[in-house]
Amino acid sequence: MIDLHSHILPGIDDGAQTLEESLMMARTAVKEGINQIVATPHHLTTRYTNTKASILKQVEDFNEHLKQEGIPLEVLPGQEARLSADFWEAYRQGEILPVNVASGYLFIELPNLDVPGYTEKIIFDLQKEGFKPIIVHPERNQVLQKQPDLLYRMVRNGAFTQVTAASLIGKFGKDAKKFAFQLIKSNLTHLVASDAHDTKKRGFYMKAAYDSIGRKFDNSLVYQYMENAHYVLNGEMVLTDRPTPIRKKKGIGIF
Repeated sequence: MIDLHSHILPGIDDGAQTLEESLMMARTAVKEGINQIVATPHHLTTRYTNTKASILKQVEDFNEHLKQEGIPLEVLPGQEARLSADFWEAYRQGEILPVNVASGYLFIELPNLDVPGYTEKIIFDLQKEGFKPIIVHPERNQVLQKQPDLLYRMVRNGAFTQVTAASLIGKFGKDAKKFAFQLIKSNLTHLVASDAHDTKKRGFYMKAAYDSIGRKFDNSLVYQYMENAHYVLNGEMVLTDRPTPIRKKKGIGIF
């Protein structure tokens, strides 16, 4: 299994704080059935700066530790870049790192409480530059929960999205869980990943999430998400279905 989104590198953001914690996360990932995991440290937030060059070095170092410990896990480089007014300057400075370096897929993080007015413009411009932007954990964004047409418009115009495994089993609350399943039902998400930060409060939950999707939809959709993770790593086009708008209805549950 591939996990495209994690904070497994030690001491560089709000994920694992020590090498011991990172190794514990790695062992837990293997038990979960994960054999490849992308390290996606935060970048361009008010607290964290993790440039392309620094991430590549730290991934190389951590893979050496994994070999020394005999942990059968491969860590690949990535980055969770916050969408901000500084984004293009960071890009021009060579700070932005696509998933697995050459895939062309870029993880884009929106603020949890906002969708900046320049969001669609930056995503469109990234596509013009040849990138394939992936909006991470949209189900946790409170503006998108209330205005899902904003996300529909971006997906219809070529953006991709990735929901968090923990959201699908209720770890981020009922609103995020409900919206995550609405995104799946409306073909508005293309990938599932853990966004794991540790082994306790913010773990992997990948198997549980895929089991939940299989129960509510079909195992063929689970396989599609798994295949899409491979396609992202290889820079190939992910499988998509025609997106449809989410119709907001008062008092209605997931189904």
